[in-house]
Amino acid sequence: MDFTLLISFLGAAIVLTLMPGPDNLFVLAQSISQNKRAGIATTLGLCTGILCHTIAAALGISAIIYQSSFAFAIVKYAGAIYLLYLAWEAFREEGQTYTMDQQPTLSFRKLYKRGIFMNVLNPKVSLFFLALFPQFIDENSGALLVPVQMVILGCVFLLQALVIFSLVSIFAEKVGEWLHKSPHIGKRMNIIKGVLFGLIGLKLALGQKG
Repeated sequence: MDFTLLISFLGAAIVLTLMPGPDNLFVLAQSISQNKRAGIATTLGLCTGILCHTIAAALGISAIIYQSSFAFAIVKYAGAIYLLYLAWEAFREEGQTYTMDQQPTLSFRKLYKRGIFMNVLNPKVSLFFLALFPQFIDENSGALLVPVQMVILGCVFLLQALVIFSLVSIFAEKVGEWLHKSPHIGKRMNIIKGVLFGLIGLKLALGQKG
């Protein structure tokens, strides 16, 4: 691939990753309510999801999902239901007050799986890759190398997302430590997280292929 084209893609990927979106908010919620380790575990899951979407795009699976309204709806609503379930779980803990050290933590494995489900069950990510990747692919290299280029672009996107989301996790932990110093806010932390998950789920459910 042309190096200049690759650098241009990296710049675009960084800008798009920094824009507010479901993945950013998900990492923020986990890091603020627990700690940076929770955010990084979630980030690794999200990046695994990015890898799945990259392979799906390279193999043409994403294009099939886009062309099938039924398949798109199945993936979309499955993701929305999962997020609403996480919101329900957060609301169940309403009323508990604890400091950051007392905050009940989820296992690395569970947070990692949450990140994967969150990303894989969002068909918008596949559509996003289908729209973004072709703009940075050298079609003159031959049709057989197009999937290889897509995988390379996906890996570049994954690596920069891993770095940015990890930094977000570290920053969000500091915010969480400050918030947990207030019993009034700490008591409502799960409500805030539940509302956040619920809003992301509803946004996903109401989203269109557009």
